[in-house]
Amino acid sequence: MIKAFGLVLLAGTLALSGCNAGNSEQSNREDSINELQAEVDIDISMALKPAQLDWVGQKIFQNECAGQLECLVHWNEGEAFPSLGIGHFIWYPKGVNERFVESFPALIEYMEQRQLDIPEWMRGLDTLDAPWPDRETFMKVADSPEIAELKEFLAGTQGIQAEFIFRRAKTSLANVLKAAPESRQAGVNKRLQVLSQTPGGVYALMDYVNFKGEGLSPEERYKGEGWGLLQVLLAMPDASEADVSGATGDSTEHPPRDILADFREAAATVLTRRAHNASNKIELERWLAGWLKRLKTYKEPTDMGSVPSVSV
Repeated sequence: MIKAFGLVLLAGTLALSGCNAGNSEQSNREDSINELQAEVDIDISMALKPAQLDWVGQKIFQNECAGQLECLVHWNEGEAFPSLGIGHFIWYPKGVNERFVESFPALIEYMEQRQLDIPEWMRGLDTLDAPWPDRETFMKVADSPEIAELKEFLAGTQGIQAEFIFRRAKTSLANVLKAAPESRQAGVNKRLQVLSQTPGGVYALMDYVNFKGEGLSPEERYKGEGWGLLQVLLAMPDASEADVSGATGDSTEHPPRDILADFREAAATVLTRRAHNASNKIELERWLAGWLKRLKTYKEPTDMGSVPSVSV
């Protein structure tokens, strides 16, 4: 069971916003729960208003599912696992252990810690493995009462799923900073400090970690090159302390950098490199265009309310 975090409830129900192959890859199964359990001493806090968390959750669900309720429980062609929920959390069948993080069991444990009623048929599983060995078996039961119950459960817990993504991203900041080369930790820390203080920056961090992972697993490499958050932060242009701290200020001597533009550009470089390094040409020929389109959504919202923010 995931230990309690002293979570502040960020209330709000997300509006439902088909399914995008190759999107959520959340990296290395044995680390998924450990990352959420980690106790990290780091002075980087993320803050969102409840309405802002709703907005982020809707953006992530739009990125993954484009508004299709059917996409809450989905199995993409060519993949060895189903993807579930607003973040397309991966759920491996027994015996499947690929390079990407299996995040759905960690989500379920988080929900149990929050005392939510998990579907009864899931409670009866001997182990929290996906009960379908392959896509063909899954498709045969796609209209079953169990799948319908799971979709209803995931539709009704979107706010909790957004909290889960939020807290995972918060933990990831510490892990990513610790993994950066010592000579570059100060620069990475400055970028994280700035990105974590605005809704658009928090959205970019949350979505990218959910989308392509932290970049810490040695298994998540093509030709020795990773593609997670760490690699994006390291690919961002160097900036002086005045440039970075001025990103939210009014300095005329040091014009503020558009740090989200820097993040988008670095992420595009990292993902393009990944697609060219991949042995499976589907990444370059089909998936890359969608990835780059997704990055363009990393911008500040213009319609947030005036509710006081909640820090975690």
